[in-house]
Amino acid sequence: MIYPNAQAWRDAPHKRVLFFGMSGLGKTYLSNILRDAGTWFHYSIDYRIGTRYMGEYIADNAKAHAMKVPFLRDLLLSDSIYIGSNISFDNLKPVSTYLGKPGDPARGGMEMAEYRRRQEQFRASEIHALNDTGYFIERAGQLYGYPHFICDTGGSICEWVDADDPDDPILNELSRHTLLIWLQGSEAHTQELIRRFDRAPKPMAYQPAFLNNAWEEYLSENNCVEGDVDPDTFIRWTYARALAHRQPRYQAMAKWGITLPADRMVNVRDEAGFTEAVAEALDARS
Repeated sequence: MIYPNAQAWRDAPHKRVLFFGMSGLGKTYLSNILRDAGTWFHYSIDYRIGTRYMGEYIADNAKAHAMKVPFLRDLLLSDSIYIGSNISFDNLKPVSTYLGKPGDPARGGMEMAEYRRRQEQFRASEIHALNDTGYFIERAGQLYGYPHFICDTGGSICEWVDADDPDDPILNELSRHTLLIWLQGSEAHTQELIRRFDRAPKPMAYQPAFLNNAWEEYLSENNCVEGDVDPDTFIRWTYARALAHRQPRYQAMAKWGITLPADRMVNVRDEAGFTEAVAEALDARS
């Protein structure tokens, strides 16, 4: 690790961290606290995905829908209007809307083949964005003068790495530049995330093998075919399974860094509190 112990962390003139864990456990909350301190650059993987790597896909998808409306079609063809996504750190909906949900098109779904294609686009985009971390650390320092750096990752990072492989290219690249920090949730957090998701199901990214197994199991269990699937029902059914699938993958990733309980971090209010929490975790590990 780039900080072998608590003293090395406290004394470091450049603190560089990467948060990972389930969505909804406070990665962006902590990132915002540090960013507001004024000396931390906040690199959002999801924002990078939505602007640099999937921005054109998202805009073209919106244009394709607009082209079905004669009034908008004429304006687009004459370059009279412009369509683009208004993505921000606080509004990543353009990405999730593009990913969509598989199932009956009449209920907002899409064909599974198209869904898998977009999932693959996201996988490739997230890997590219993660590998851009070193570039953004250099950019944050040289261009903007920020001494410290946060990489705020999406919940799906664990799907694209093999934490048990010491030669995993993504984890080696990330740990070379940052201290990896797992925000560890409890069973109570998991149940709350499931309840929250059930109220407002949102698209998410899945490991291809997991998605294929879940899809086949759902069709078999419900004795239905692709066109019969209610998209929201499927992703609700899949969500708890996805969390259970990810938990051991996060735990394996924690060997590459440190673990901070989400219950503890919700009480962090400033940079000093965060610095001490990390120092304590490094002391415990050593």
